[in-house]
Formats: sequence, C-alpha cells, structure tokens
Amino acid sequence: MELPSSFTLSHYFSFSSSLAPNPIQLFPQTLTPQSHPLRISAVAIDPPQELPKNSPHRLLKELAERKRPAPRNPRAPPRRFVLTPPLDDKRVADRFLNSPQLALNSFPLLSSCLPFAPLGHVDGAWMEQHLLEAKHALGYPLEPSETLGDDNNPARELDTLLYLAFQHASSKRSRARHVRFGHSRLFFLGQYVLELAFAEFFLQRYPRESPAPMRERVFGLIGKRNLPRWIKAASLHNLIFPYDDMDRLVRKERESTVKSVFWALFGAIYLCFGMPEVYRVLFEVFGMDPDAEDCQPKLRRQLEDIDHVSAEFEGKISWQDMVAYKLCFLHPSKYKFDHPRFCYERLEYLGQKIQDLVMAERLLMKHLDAPGLWLQNRHRRVLMNKFCGRYLRAKNLHRFIVYSEKVQDAYERSYRLKYPVNTAVQQALHGLSYAVYGKRDVRRLMFEVFDFEQIQPQAM
Repeated sequence: MELPSSFTLSHYFSFSSSLAPNPIQLFPQTLTPQSHPLRISAVAIDPPQELPKNSPHRLLKELAERKRPAPRNPRAPPRRFVLTPPLDDKRVADRFLNSPQLALNSFPLLSSCLPFAPLGHVDGAWMEQHLLEAKHALGYPLEPSETLGDDNNPARELDTLLYLAFQHASSKRSRARHVRFGHSRLFFLGQYVLELAFAEFFLQRYPRESPAPMRERVFGLIGKRNLPRWIKAASLHNLIFPYDDMDRLVRKERESTVKSVFWALFGAIYLCFGMPEVYRVLFEVFGMDPDAEDCQPKLRRQLEDIDHVSAEFEGKISWQDMVAYKLCFLHPSKYKFDHPRFCYERLEYLGQKIQDLVMAERLLMKHLDAPGLWLQNRHRRVLMNKFCGRYLRAKNLHRFIVYSEKVQDAYERSYRLKYPVNTAVQQALHGLSYAVYGKRDVRRLMFEVFDFEQIQPQAM
C-alpha cells in the first residue's frame, strides 16, 4: 500500500512518503530562489511480529526478565542512626545535676559505676520483689542499704549496685541504656577484682610455687564452666533465670549469662566493702574449695625447696635491693634454677593483676558514660606488650635488665623477644611496688613515672 504525500515547507523543503526501495532520500543543495525544492522520502515499516510461545528466543527473554531483582522500596534507617536534635543548655544541666554519679564526691570510683540516670518505677519494683532474696543469699542485712551508716559509707549504694549486677544482657530491664551500661561497667571491673584476689590468695598459700600452677588453680575455680555450679550453690540461679531451668539451657547461653552476673556481682561487692568482703563471699557464700581435686594443677617439676627468708637468700639479695626494685630486672635466663628467677616470676604474676585493676579503675573514673565493652577494648590497647615495653624503654630502664651471656645479643636485637621481656619487667616493677608500698605507689609508677596514658608533655 502506498501513501504518497507531498508538501513544501517555506518554499525550500518538500516531503514525500511512499513504499519505495529507498526509505529516506536527502538532496542537499544550495537553496537559491531559482532551485527546485528539497524532497524527502520516508517508508513506514510494519510493527515486529510476536515470537511463538514455543520459541526458544521467547523463553530466554522471559527467563532474563524473571532474573531481574524486584525494585526495593527504600527503608527508613535504624533508630540508632537517626540524628536527634541536641539538648538545650537547661536540659543538659538538669541531666548532669540529677545524675547519681555526681551524688558521691568522696568515692569517685564508686560514683563512676552508678547509673548515669536515676532509676525508674520499674527498677524499684524489681528491687522490692527480688532484692531481699539476693541479700539473704549473700548474707547481708535485709533493711534498705540507705539506712547503713552515715552519708560517707559506701555500703549505702549496695541496693543499686546489686540491682545492676543482676541485669544481664538477656533481662528485660537491660533495654534501658543506663541500666545496660551500669551492668557492663560492673562486669568490666569485677573480672580484675577476682583475678587479683586469687593471685594474692595463692601467692600467700603456696610460697614455693611458680605462677603456672596458680593460674591453673584459678581457672579451675572461676572458669566459665564452673561458674554455674557456684551460682546454684548460693541459690542465685532463680534470680538470673526466673523463667527457665538453668540446667536445660544451652551451655553457651548459660555460661555467658552466669559469667556476666558473677563478675558484676563481685564488682559491686568490691566497691561497697573492699577486698576482705570479696574473700568472705567467695569461700563462705559460694563455698569454693581450693583443695578440691578438679582445681588441682598438673604435676610438674618444682623448684628446690628452700626457705625464702634464710640467711643464704638474704646474702644474695638484701631488703634494700628489693625496695630499690633491683629484683625486677633479673631475667630468667640468668637465674634459671635459682630463687631470683623464682621471685621474678611471682612478682610478674602479681604485677600483671594489680596493673590490670589499677588501669580498669582509671578508665572507669575517666569515662563516666562509656559501656563496658568499649572500656575493655581501651584497656587492652593501652596495656599491649609493645606499648608497655615502650614505656620502659622511654625511661632507659631496659638497659638494666640482666640477661645470660648466651641470649643477651639475641634479646637486644630481636623485637619479638624484646617486647615480652620489657613487659614482664614492667609488671614485676608494679608487683614489687604493690607488695612493698601498696596500690597508691602502683598508680604513681603507671601514671606519673611511665605515663601510660601519654598525657604528659613530651620533651623536645
């Protein structure tokens, strides 16, 4: 079928369409008043026919269209990523003034572990319902802790800290931010309190034992597999799992929850009553037996059984040498089977535990609103081996380490050997400082002499 059409545009262009062999023809010429008009030819093409249903091309085309993912509707961002307007000055001031952390000026460590917001009515309801059972199991008076002593008594905050200790991550009240953070901060402190408590206990109980068997004894008592047994012995399992049978839970869920509550509980006890109360709860309430068969270490060769205060030992190292920290620089390679090496390892073991506790207390008082997980990562980064070695080398104290002649060159050239040795010497210094002068001198060494936090001005 032919559709001829012809018209002239402005006396210069002429269009025509027909079913001719040539679809479009253009005749570019210089238009002049005497030239012929420009003619354009176009051909209409029939629409493409659909492929049959059984055609493979049709099937492949449909399959390709089905493989295309459906367009997703944009979802709203999670609530924790939604930016909220900042608080005005009045609300910020009210929030800080009403914070329980500012209620105690004489106990900065205790106040730093209190919730940063006041507890609500739901928290008070839990305390009225379950706190008496917890205090009875732990051996504390049943009256409210606010009636204990005067205002300067840290035991007045016992009820609040016990409530935070039982609010583990699986509980309903842990959804509140101040409750969740308060529990994690007690959990962070309690682990180092327990490690230092058992380190001091076994060092005094076994004066002729190296640290390796002591670590095995500690793991046998407070390893995460044994903690459910102590919680059940103290009748505290119903407070942790009020709706479930603890023995029928998955071991991973049971052990992690019990460990969280157990460590947070001793963090609260340490803040209110100190280290003597920690020992009472461990051995009287939970009934831990250091002489039990499942807590005994593996058999190994022991050092020679010689009294440490004998005249022979005093002739080698005097009391003045111990006070001057000379005992901490004797590397085991120099005194492999002698008592100096033996005391060096025990001082290193004690220094590691007191160093961890002092740094944990420092971080808690410095970061009042930080969760326990963030504090744990910060704690580990500050006390890494290479950083502790760097603090020791900054004071040029690594030159006083006494090595054996066979390994001296290797330890001075290899960084992989140097870092652990410097860290061990650093920990031995803290252990001897704690044994002779107390925790205050450990703080002086860590934050004034060695500057663990790196906040002092550096010499140019």
